[in-house]
Amino acid sequence: MKWTYLLFNKPYGVLTQFSDASANPRPTLKEYVPVPDVYPVGRLDRDSEGLLLLTNHGTLQHRLSDPQFGHPRTYWVQVEGTPEAAALESLRQGVTIQGYQTRPVQVQTLTVAPDLPLREPPIRVRQSIPTTWIKMTLTEGRNRQVRRMTASVGLPTLRLVRVAIAHLTLEGLAPGQWRTLTEAEIKSLHQLLNLKSR
Repeated sequence: MKWTYLLFNKPYGVLTQFSDASANPRPTLKEYVPVPDVYPVGRLDRDSEGLLLLTNHGTLQHRLSDPQFGHPRTYWVQVEGTPEAAALESLRQGVTIQGYQTRPVQVQTLTVAPDLPLREPPIRVRQSIPTTWIKMTLTEGRNRQVRRMTASVGLPTLRLVRVAIAHLTLEGLAPGQWRTLTEAEIKSLHQLLNLKSR
């Protein structure tokens, strides 16, 4: 089998799956990625945006998705309020959410808002409450983990964009666009995951 690797910039409101059997179907990957037999590595919630890796390489998919392998995922997170040092330190040390202690994460405040396209629909804005962008790098990806972590320290997430998976980034991809990985990116990914290239 020939392995296929794609990077996709998932827009807000799109499901991380290729079909939706609900009574009121929502946009899915099928409307953006016309490549058969590839599947997303991990998930992004419907209300999250950003980098998604799709592949038909099952072992790679498993190693990137399983928390035991601990590969980094980086997010830009717009939160409500101004983070205090203690809140950021709590995130760095790991917090307890739904009875689970998260792994420590890398967190920093972004002094300049990232250059992102406006979201449709736009986030809610309250004039009396400032918002702040922070950068978070996790080595696990539990369901809605970033949102639950920021909420646990009093910083509700307003917008969440995944900008990197290991060394792969969103660079050059507008929302809704996809591309195949380069040979160099594939080689680096295989080395990272201790996989044999072919």
